[in-house]
Amino acid sequence: MSIRVAIIGAGLIGRKRALALKKFPDCRLAVSVDIDPEAGRRLAREFGGDAETEWKKVVRREDIDIVVVATPNKFLAPISIAALKSGKQVLCEKPLGRNIGESQKIIEASLDGGGTLKTGFNHRHHPALAQAKKFLDLGEIGRLLNLRCRYGHGGRPGYDQEWRANKILSGGGELLDQGVHVVDLMRWLAGDFDEVFGVVRTYYWEMNVEDNAFALFKGKDGLEAFMHTSWTQWRNLFSLEIFGSRGYLIIQGLGGSYGLEKLIIGRNVGQGRPPDEEVMEFPGPDISWEEEWREFLSAIRDKRAPLGSGYDGLQANTMIDAVYRSARKNRPVKIGGP
Repeated sequence: MSIRVAIIGAGLIGRKRALALKKFPDCRLAVSVDIDPEAGRRLAREFGGDAETEWKKVVRREDIDIVVVATPNKFLAPISIAALKSGKQVLCEKPLGRNIGESQKIIEASLDGGGTLKTGFNHRHHPALAQAKKFLDLGEIGRLLNLRCRYGHGGRPGYDQEWRANKILSGGGELLDQGVHVVDLMRWLAGDFDEVFGVVRTYYWEMNVEDNAFALFKGKDGLEAFMHTSWTQWRNLFSLEIFGSRGYLIIQGLGGSYGLEKLIIGRNVGQGRPPDEEVMEFPGPDISWEEEWREFLSAIRDKRAPLGSGYDGLQANTMIDAVYRSARKNRPVKIGGP
């Protein structure tokens, strides 16, 4: 019997999810939902199933097993909560709601309804990042010292008129948009952080949310991590550097417009001598969406928390909230504090 999936939000990300589940013979897209009737019909024509405009009706349907919520941020919480309370398994795209409060309500609904809740953190499934995590866990670069990440793009013409530029719809700007991926990766790779000093700025776009964000996170044992996310990068960029006592890991690119995805592992061979480097390239198509879907199905089958769980979504939003608080106060703040 096929696993029947509803995708709510038939835009770019909804289509990426449809493309991924198409590769699994035991899954089928049962219904595409969008307030724009033509968007829903377009996805249904391409991938099969019905088209609907009323998400409230769809989340109650008994013939739906999994609900993917791929809407603007304002609607992530109400749709995910309703689906979970209806007993559905739910993949909610990042961020898990616009703020900590919405994340907590989504998690509470998952506990009440008993369904598996996954936050859409597909970056964990990019092959360079997955391999870097394996190297870290094996101790290949020794004791972890610090991390540095830059992630950004330049927007599109009229970007300041899109929903991401509207704080009511988005909850925040570039920090919440791409920055949430960065903080999730930092937690996944290095563990929890205790404190942050953050700066958010709107340099270029005419909008009431930030187009650039900077943050320095501090963890246990002197571990520190720096991030800069930007909507004024102009040329798409992803760069994550991880430094250890015996070497380093550098992840560059995410494929497509972000450039060839590759992982560089450098191993120290003695002070004053250049490290030995090994370069691993991943030139194929972006498989992160497919691998994340595979992991989600596995978690449902095994009745366990998925990689990139609801809790992970909450913790990412907690880190984001701390950056915003720090920026307002112009001083370091405790993560999870008032």
